[in-house]
Amino acid sequence: MNPVNALEMEISSAGMGEAHTLAELLAMRVRETPDGEAYREFDEAANAWRSLSWGQTAERVAQWSRALMASDLPAGARVAILLPNGLDAMCIDQACLRCGLVPVPLHAIDNAGSIAYILADSQASLLVLASAQTWERICATGQDLPRLQAVILAHQGRQTEGELRPAIGADASAEVLRLSAKPLIERDAWLQQSRQAALPAPPRASDLAGIVYTSGTTGKPKGVMLTHENVVSDVHAVMQRVKAYPEDVFLSFLPLSHTFERTTGYYFAVATGSCVAYARSVAQLAEDMKSVRPTVLISVPRIYERIYAKVQETLAHSPLKQQLLRSAVTKGWQAFCRKQGIHGAAAQTQGAETSGGWAAHLPWFVLQTLVAKPLLAQFGGRLRVAVSGGAPLSPAISQCFLALGLPMIQGYGMTETSPVVCANALDDNWPETVGKVLPGVEVRIGEDQELQVRGSIVMKGYWNRPEDTARTFTADGWLKTGDQAAIEDGRIRIKGRIKEIIVTSTGEKVPPNDLEQAIMVDPLFEQVFVVGEDRPFIACVAAVNAGEWNDLARSLGLDPAQDASLQHSAVERAVLARIEKQTASFARYAVPRAIHLVREAWTVDNSLMTPTLKLKRKNLMAHYEAAIEQMYEKPADRWKSRNGI
Repeated sequence: MNPVNALEMEISSAGMGEAHTLAELLAMRVRETPDGEAYREFDEAANAWRSLSWGQTAERVAQWSRALMASDLPAGARVAILLPNGLDAMCIDQACLRCGLVPVPLHAIDNAGSIAYILADSQASLLVLASAQTWERICATGQDLPRLQAVILAHQGRQTEGELRPAIGADASAEVLRLSAKPLIERDAWLQQSRQAALPAPPRASDLAGIVYTSGTTGKPKGVMLTHENVVSDVHAVMQRVKAYPEDVFLSFLPLSHTFERTTGYYFAVATGSCVAYARSVAQLAEDMKSVRPTVLISVPRIYERIYAKVQETLAHSPLKQQLLRSAVTKGWQAFCRKQGIHGAAAQTQGAETSGGWAAHLPWFVLQTLVAKPLLAQFGGRLRVAVSGGAPLSPAISQCFLALGLPMIQGYGMTETSPVVCANALDDNWPETVGKVLPGVEVRIGEDQELQVRGSIVMKGYWNRPEDTARTFTADGWLKTGDQAAIEDGRIRIKGRIKEIIVTSTGEKVPPNDLEQAIMVDPLFEQVFVVGEDRPFIACVAAVNAGEWNDLARSLGLDPAQDASLQHSAVERAVLARIEKQTASFARYAVPRAIHLVREAWTVDNSLMTPTLKLKRKNLMAHYEAAIEQMYEKPADRWKSRNGI
C-alpha cells in the first residue's frame, strides 16, 4: 500500500511551508522522504535498536486511525494518552490528529489522583495506557468518569483476561466498582478491529490539536487548548531560528505530555524530516547518548545540572583536574564571547575563579583534548545543537558547557504559547538572555514589567474555564505570561515569576529561581527551596547529595548517618559559607542567612515536584512548615551563635 494513500489524505505538491495542520505536516513529510529514517526504538527482545521509515510510519498511523474510527467516537472527542515516549505514543497521537479527535497527553509518572482528575476534567472518551497496574491505581481513586468508554492497554507482552482486570476488593466503593467495570482491550486486539472505511475529512487549522494540562504548581492543573494553527505556526517559527535536517538524530526523553517536547522534539522533527530516537529511560540516558550519538538534544536544565554536578564530584579530590577545568572554562568562555560579540560584565566567567599557575599557560588545543572532548563525549560526541528550555539554567553551568564547546542555546516559552516565544540561535547566542522573539510573534512589556505575547502561537484558551481564560488576557488581547522581563537590544531577559517574587518584610524583592540555581551549582545541593516572604531575611531548605554530605560531615567530625548532624551549628556555618560563595553576585539581602538540610528527595510521588520537575512551592511550604518557623525563631541568637559571639 502506498504510504500516502494509507493515510487517505489529499497531499498537495507544495513544500513544507504549505502545511496548516499537523496531519498535513506528516503527510507532506511522507511525500518528501518516504524512505528516510523517521523513528528509532530499542527492541528489548532483540537487544538492538530498530528503525521505522516515514513510509512505514504512515502505514502504522493509518492502522491506528482505522481502529479509532471503529471505536465510533464523535468528532472532537478527547483521547487520553498515558504512555512512555515511543512508537505507540506517536501513532495514537497522529491517528487522533488525522481523525479529528483531540489528544490529551498525560505524564507517565504522574500520580493516580492527578491523572484521574485530568480524565474527568477533559471528559476523555478513550484512555490508552501502558499497563493494567496503572489502570488499577486510577480505579482506586474512585473518580467518576462517565464519559470514558474504554481503556486500551498498550503493554509489552501478552496478558490473560484475569491479569487485565484490576484487583478490586469486595469492600470497594460503588465508584471504584464502576470504574473497574470499564471495557479493557489489548492493543493488538483493538488494532485488529480496524474499520475499512474512509477516514473523515482532514482537520481544519482552527480545530484543537491537543489539550495539554499545565503542571499545577499552585493548584489544580488547567487544560490548555492548542489548535493546529497554534502548533504549526510555532513549528515554522522555530524552523527559522534553529536549523535541523533529515540527517539529524534527536534523542527523545522528555515526556510527550510536555509541550516543549511535543513541539520541538516531535513535531519539529516531522517538519524537518529528522529521525527521533526514543531513549529507554532517564536512568539509561547516559548510555543511550553514547549509543545513539544524537546530533540534536532537547532537554530541561535538570539534565545539564546533573552532568555538571557529576563533573564537580569527579574533580572534588583532584586539585590538578580542578585547575585544568578552570583554565579550560576561562579560555573557552573568552573565545565564545569574542565569537558572539559579547563584551563587558557579560563576558566575565561565573562560578569559577580565573585559573592561575601553570595551567593558565596551556594552549587551547591541549585543554580541549584533556578537558573539553571527554565532556562532549558524554553527550555522544557529535551534538550539533543542545537546547535547554522549560526553566532557567544557571549562568555558571551554561558558561561551563558553552566554554567547553557544547553548542547550547536557551529559549523561553510556556504551554499557553505552544510553547516557544523566543530563542537564541547558534550564531547569535547571548546565554544571559533567552534570545530574540521568533518570527511572527509579538511581545511587549506590560504593567509590573510583565512580558505579554500576541500571535498565532497563543492558545485558544483554557478548557471549560472561561473565567481563567479571561483573566489570562489583557483587555486588548495580549497573553499575560506572569513573568517579569526586560527587552535589551531586541533580546529578552527573564527576571522571574511575578507571583513567585519573594518580598521580604524589609521590602526587598528576591527572585527565588535565580537564587536556587546559583546555590545548586555547589554539588552538595541536589535541590534547593528558598523562602522569605514577609520575613526579615532569606532562608532556604536544601536536599543534600549523599556522597557530598558524607564528606562534609566527616570533615567536621560528625556522623553523617545521624539526623542531628544535618542541623549541627558547625554544619550550618560551613554550608552557609558555601552558599555565600555561590551567591557572591547577588545583593546582600538576597543571600540566605539560615539553612535547613534534609536527605529526602523531592519527587512527583511525594507531591513536592510537578511532572515537569518544577518545585511545588505551596506543598513545600506546608511540608516544611515547622522547620521554616524554627529557622526564623530568635534570629539574633542564631546569628550570635553562628558567629561565635
